[in-house]
Amino acid sequence: MSKIVELTDVRRTFVQGDITIEVLRGINLAVETGELVALLGPSGSGKSTLLQAVGLLEGGFSGSIKVDGEEVATASVDRQTEIRREKLGFVYQFHHLLPDFDALENVILPQLIADASPAAAHERATHLLNKLGLAERLHHRPSKLSGGEQQRVAVARALANRPKLVLADEPTGNLDEHTADVVLGEFMALVRGEGSAAIVATHNERLAAKMDRVFRLHEGVLA
Repeated sequence: MSKIVELTDVRRTFVQGDITIEVLRGINLAVETGELVALLGPSGSGKSTLLQAVGLLEGGFSGSIKVDGEEVATASVDRQTEIRREKLGFVYQFHHLLPDFDALENVILPQLIADASPAAAHERATHLLNKLGLAERLHHRPSKLSGGEQQRVAVARALANRPKLVLADEPTGNLDEHTADVVLGEFMALVRGEGSAAIVATHNERLAAKMDRVFRLHEGVLA
């Protein structure tokens, strides 16, 4: 298998007045194509910061970040935007669905932005939502969906453009235990079925244990 993401000596430091805070302290991590990796740690351990580094969502990092073999930490802003659109998908604790659009439209829109044809985007969105058990909810807006259903739509949206890597930040943290288990199981099955890889940040040891590998982040150090 090939490495879809590789981090070498990634560091992130914040300065607050006279205090310097090392949030990430020399992170080394490689994730293979098709692999699901859990990033385990308590709130404030740096999990979200690490996902932001991989997702090219924030600057200020040092070290090497390669996505699909390409050094992206030093890439131009335009190239980083292309990489996010073409190779990365994102799922957050709060779904961030567009409230004025139904489930189907929420999954179609990112494909249209990526220049998919309306027909292809509709077919792809319908396929993903059906896979996630939402065949009867395609035309419901987020306010008419349960929390678990909303997060399923968010998962479908993340996979809409066939990303090579999905970054999920506490994707079930806002759900009850049973719903979290179901949604995570569907998420993992869909990611595997699509041939993607995933890094899932969580503080839940039970859910992390379902992944292929588990890394623990403590005080900016990965083990």
